[in-house]
Amino acid sequence: MNASSSSAVASLAALFAHTGGATGAFSSKAADYAAARPRYPAALFEHLRASRALFAEAQIADIAAGTGLFTGQLLYRGYAVTAIEPNAQMRAVADATLGQYRKYRSIEASAEATTLADASLDLITAAQAFHWFDVEAVRREWLRVLKPQGRVVLVWNTRPLSDPLQKALADLRHEFGGDRQAELDRRQDLSKVPAFFAAESLERFELAHAQELDREGLISLALSRSAMPGRGTPDGARAVEFLSKLFDEHARDGKVGVTYRTVAFVGRPGMPG
Repeated sequence: MNASSSSAVASLAALFAHTGGATGAFSSKAADYAAARPRYPAALFEHLRASRALFAEAQIADIAAGTGLFTGQLLYRGYAVTAIEPNAQMRAVADATLGQYRKYRSIEASAEATTLADASLDLITAAQAFHWFDVEAVRREWLRVLKPQGRVVLVWNTRPLSDPLQKALADLRHEFGGDRQAELDRRQDLSKVPAFFAAESLERFELAHAQELDREGLISLALSRSAMPGRGTPDGARAVEFLSKLFDEHARDGKVGVTYRTVAFVGRPGMPG
């Protein structure tokens, strides 16, 4: 195991020790996560299909699938998906939401130890999650389970601070999240992501994206963030009060628009060093 990779994961786990470690960071946030986190633009899936990263018979694992937001968008388009999720509360929401899809299954497992068979996957996806992983352990595991031509798609809905609402939400995360949010921001430095891939295989692209939320949606979006306080806590109540005022400042016709840049990396993991 790469020492710097494993120590970074240990540092993150220590910061979330109050939740039982990184795996438990979203245990109390599943409902808010499912209610308000943005999905991903249709153009992303069209691009992946055009590049043959997605094809009709593809065997796909969505890693750290959470409540199944990305998984569901794949299933809706007819693909077979195994959702890998270690958090029981998040996985239960995904199962309840997606269980009607014949091509869906879920497994309690981690990115670093998927339990899947050797050379069984055409595609691995990880949406809004790669920054939580032990990169070198994941590299070995994903090369094990991918077929020889299999690929990986890493996706983030990034939050442009040029948007005044996103800037206000970022300030709120830092006020309440402190060291936890600072470490997450450091780990979400996407300039480091290309090093995970074999250089000759890598494609990176960006898409504009947005969502509209009502007052409760904006509150849920903010409180779904791992570093934010939980509902029912004094800090959570303060955050809700701030968010309600923020909604009033930015709302038009009962909704706020939240803008994103969806950033995707597609390729095959590079060989371990």
